[in-house]
Amino acid sequence: MIMTGAEAIIESLKKENVDVAFGYPGGAVLTLYDALYNANFRHILTKHEQGAVHAADGYARATGKVGVVIATSGPGATNLVTGIATAYMDSIPMVAITGQVAVPLIGRDSFQEADIRGITTPITKHNYLVKTVEELPQALKEAFYIARTGRPGPVVVDIAKDVFAASFDYEYPSEVKLRGYHPVYEGNQTVINQVFEELRSASKPLLFIGGGVNLSDSSSELREFVEQSGFPVITSLMGLGCIPFDHPQFLGMVGMHGTYAANMATTECDLLLGIGVRFDDRVTGLLSDFASKAKIIHFDIDPAEINKNVIAQIRVIGDLNWSLPALIEKIGGVSGELKEQVGHWREKVLSWKQDYPLTYEQGKDLVMPQAVVEKVSQLTQGEAVIVTDVGQNQIWAAQFYGFRHPRRFLTSGGLGTMGYGLPAALGAQCGLPDKKVVLFVGDGGLMMNCQELATLADCDFPVVVLVLNNQTLGMVAQWQRMFYGGRYSHTSLKGHTDFVKLAEAMGVTGLRVTEPAELDNVLAQALAARGPVLVDIRTPETVDVLPMVPAGARLDQMIMGG
Repeated sequence: MIMTGAEAIIESLKKENVDVAFGYPGGAVLTLYDALYNANFRHILTKHEQGAVHAADGYARATGKVGVVIATSGPGATNLVTGIATAYMDSIPMVAITGQVAVPLIGRDSFQEADIRGITTPITKHNYLVKTVEELPQALKEAFYIARTGRPGPVVVDIAKDVFAASFDYEYPSEVKLRGYHPVYEGNQTVINQVFEELRSASKPLLFIGGGVNLSDSSSELREFVEQSGFPVITSLMGLGCIPFDHPQFLGMVGMHGTYAANMATTECDLLLGIGVRFDDRVTGLLSDFASKAKIIHFDIDPAEINKNVIAQIRVIGDLNWSLPALIEKIGGVSGELKEQVGHWREKVLSWKQDYPLTYEQGKDLVMPQAVVEKVSQLTQGEAVIVTDVGQNQIWAAQFYGFRHPRRFLTSGGLGTMGYGLPAALGAQCGLPDKKVVLFVGDGGLMMNCQELATLADCDFPVVVLVLNNQTLGMVAQWQRMFYGGRYSHTSLKGHTDFVKLAEAMGVTGLRVTEPAELDNVLAQALAARGPVLVDIRTPETVDVLPMVPAGARLDQMIMGG
C-alpha cells in the first residue's frame, strides 16, 4: 500500500494496538501531525513535552501497555530526556517518537537540531535514527518489541523530517529477529530445585518483593507462593500493592523509610529471596551489612542485575511468570511443613510489626500530612490509583495508604523526579478512565509541571490533586534539619502563589484545607467530584518522614518516630 512516512507511523501505531499518544507538535513533526488531523487516533496535547513524556509513563505503569510520546526536534526532543531517564530507571515500556532535521541538514548545527540518539543512548534500551522511509516500519516494529519484552524500558525512534513526507510501498513486518537480543523467559529447572532445597532448610526465610512483580503482572502467582510457604514478606517502594497491606504475613516496606519489622527481619533472616528487585542503595543501607546473616537468592529477568549490588548465592534468571509457578509446584506437597518450620520466626517478626507500628505525632490544631493519606485510604477503601510526586509526600503515601492491588501505586522510584506526579496522574487517568486517580504532591513538585493542570481541565480528567503544602522543600529541609545543623539554605517556599487561584485559572476546581475539622468534608467533596479538583492542604513545615535510616547506615540503625 502506497503511503507517506507520516501515514505509515499512524498505521504502525494502530497495528501495535496503541490507543493514545501524548505529545506536542513542532516544525520537524508537522507532517506527522498533519497525518494525525484526520486519523481515528487519540492524541493528548499536553502543555509541555516533559508533561507528555511523564503522562506516557503514568499511562504505561497503570495499564501495562507501551506508553507513546511524540515531540519535535531539538528542544522538543531534549525536553523528553528527564522523562525517558525516569522510565529507564524504573523499567517502564515506552516508545518516544521524535522529529529530526532533514537528512541533508544533520550534523550541521542546523536550526533545532540535537543529537537525541547520542543524548539518550545511556538512558534507553535502544534507539534509532531513521533516515529513509523504507526502514521506518522495521524500526517501529523493533522499537515496540524491545520496549515491552524482557525487562521493559524506553526506546527512542528519531525520524528525519523528510522521511515523514516521502512515499513508499508500506508493509508492516510480522515478526522481529534481533541478533544479540533474546530475552530469557524460561530458566533452568535445576536452579528451581536448588531454591526448593534451600527453602526446606531455612529457619528464618524472608521474601523481598520488588517492582518486577508489578511489571510482569505476576502478583497473583506471588500471593499464591506467599500463602503456600507461610514466609513473611517485605517490599521495596516499587513493590507496594503486589501483596495487600493487611495480609497477615506482610511486614511493610524495607529500606531508608521502611518499617521497623521489615528492616529488622532483613537484618536477622537466614534466607532472603529477592524477587524482581534491584537491591537499590535506598533499600540496602550500608551494603556490606545488608542481610549479612542470610543466603541470598535473586530472581530477575535481567542477568545484568544479578550480583550488581548484592552477591547472590543462587541466581534464578527468567520471567517471574515461569519461576514462581515452578516454585509453587515444588512446594505444593510440603506447604504445611514449611509453614510449621518457620512458625516461630513468623511469630517473632509479626510481634515486631505489632510492637513498632508506623505512627506519627497527632497535631491537635494542625493538619498532619500522614492523617491526610490515612483519610484518603479510608475514603477510597484502598481502591484508588495513587500517584505521587517525589519527596515527603511520596514516602507518606507509601507508608500510610493501604494498597491492595498491583499497578495502583505510581511513583518515580529510581530517578526520584520532582514534577513527575501531575502529568503521570493525567496519563494514569487516561489509561484507566473508570478508576479514581489521586495525586499526592508537595508544593515544590507541583510547580515544576503545574501547567498540566490546564491539560487536566481540557481533557476533563477527574484527577484529585492533593497538595501537601508545607511551604518548603520538605525532604531536603528534613535533611538540612537532621544533618546540616538546621541551616535551611534555599529550601523555603514561602512565596505568594495561591494554588486555589492557580487551579481555577486553569479550569480546575480549587479547594483549601487549613484546619483538621475541614479535612473530612473537603476530601469527600473532592473525591466525589466529576471533574478535576485541586485541594491546597496547609500542613506543618517541620514534620519529618520517619522511620529513617541515615544514608550509609545499617538498616537496624533507624531513627524512629514517636
